[in-house]
Amino acid sequence: MTDKRMRILIAGPYRSGTDGDTRAMAANLARLEAAAWPVFAAGHLPVIGEWIALPVLRSAGAGPTDAMADQVLYPTAQRLLARCDAVLRLPGESVGADQDVALARRRGLPVYHDVAQIPALDRQGAA
Repeated sequence: MTDKRMRILIAGPYRSGTDGDTRAMAANLARLEAAAWPVFAAGHLPVIGEWIALPVLRSAGAGPTDAMADQVLYPTAQRLLARCDAVLRLPGESVGADQDVALARRRGLPVYHDVAQIPALDRQGAA
């Protein structure tokens, strides 16, 4: 149990291993999003970098397979992580997720590898 509500960045593969296949990327995003409910149910706020980065890319007229994507996806996660309290690292190879974990560790933030490791919010102290 914890008495602190956390913003938890969910990090894992999005583009990795997809060879630019948008259906595979959508499946990867669905896996990231599947972890959002358990994080929320534990009393915390789940965040995923792609939830912010993809609309930013679209507004610039680009998509996740365009050259511009690296200029948006990785920096978005880094900026978002500056406002997060922890990272949930999902399985799978991902350069971006590995960068998120390394940055979180440098900042002294907890890195969880399973939603069961995330402490539930003590509801008596929650606001």
